[in-house]
Amino acid sequence: MSLVELTEKIVKSIVKDEEAVTVKEFPSENDQEIIIEVLVSESDIGRVIGKNGTTANAIRCLVQASSSLHDNKYVKINIDKF
Repeated sequence: MSLVELTEKIVKSIVKDEEAVTVKEFPSENDQEIIIEVLVSESDIGRVIGKNGTTANAIRCLVQASSSLHDNKYVKINIDKF
């Protein structure tokens, strides 16, 4: 499972509107870095970020752990609403 698929699966398990979730990987200037952009509906942004960012940090931690097991790249996850 790729990091994008893993991120999408985690986020979709948290939100109410699964159809509105978009997860994409963007190129980085650094070869050792992966940038993942997560877009969710405005009503679900609070669920994904969590109180004091705890849920977002947990998502980042899980995806980073998966990355360290496979390709050992630093993962940046940006979460935004549309």
